[in-house]
Amino acid sequence: MAYIETLLGSWQAILASIGPIISLILITLGGIVYGVAQTQPSEVKGTWQVAAIGLFIGGIIVGAVVGAAQLVRDSSMKLLT
Repeated sequence: MAYIETLLGSWQAILASIGPIISLILITLGGIVYGVAQTQPSEVKGTWQVAAIGLFIGGIIVGAVVGAAQLVRDSSMKLLT
């Protein structure tokens, strides 16, 4: 059982460290794609804008999940003990 706890602890540490970086990358990439979409002809501009908004919202969701992960973990530990 201690092995599983150690394994999950290491996964939590890895995800907590790379989560904010992934979030910032997605938000930045969404902004760049949106800027590039403005230079495209009107036939394909909508497709680029949809992709950009998807990246931006994905970055916000990843940031929210990473931000709430510690709170969820602490709350669930209190319920189990």
